[in-house]
Amino acid sequence: MSEQGERLQKVMAHAGVGSRRACEDIIEQGRVSVDGKTVTRLGTRVQPGQIIRVDGERVTFDESKVTIALHKPAGIVSTMEDEMGRPSLDQFVGDRDERLYHVGRLDQETEGLILLSNDGDLTHRLTHPSYEVPKTYVATVEGQINKGATNRLEKGVTLEDGVVKADKVKIIEMGLPNSIVEITLHSGANHVVRRMLDAVGFPVVRLVRTQFGTIGLGRLKPGKSRIVGGSELAVLMKSVDL
Repeated sequence: MSEQGERLQKVMAHAGVGSRRACEDIIEQGRVSVDGKTVTRLGTRVQPGQIIRVDGERVTFDESKVTIALHKPAGIVSTMEDEMGRPSLDQFVGDRDERLYHVGRLDQETEGLILLSNDGDLTHRLTHPSYEVPKTYVATVEGQINKGATNRLEKGVTLEDGVVKADKVKIIEMGLPNSIVEITLHSGANHVVRRMLDAVGFPVVRLVRTQFGTIGLGRLKPGKSRIVGGSELAVLMKSVDL
């Protein structure tokens, strides 16, 4: 391997795998591969374009690429700039130098997790139907939801654009005037969660996306964002075969 490039442990540390010393230990334990070959020598240097994996999970160290998790508040459109002058994502990340693209959409009144990235390959795979990336939502609905409704959602409901099934539905709170339900599904169709719940007789009052693929909303507050990096980004990339 060429003597040009950065030392492997430095690259790993910069990518968020751990401290420089921790990365050295991981290398010596034989847990790291470069372009498919296990590396245990601490003097190893790597260059952009080489594929580094730790315990089989890919590590990214291209500083030009960035992925951000944002908690989109209600009332914000999922675009970086809106022709109608409505509040957009730009107000939260517009000060960044990178040209960011939203990964999928949330309708204007839906809150929660939206990813933004300038990594075209990652964005494409996260939104392409063939990779079946799951999304989880917590919905507050009108009325006292019941097991019959959740079973229908899991078996599939017929909408104007076809039959859509939820992967999993969990009742969090059952009561009046509202119930709370968690729904996970792969479909990325417009307003799909709202339309599904409407179809079983429980219109949505409030909708929050809490999970996109392997990334969770966690304690991120509305309007706040954070960088997705290190092992968290590696797991996300691995989930779509990158």
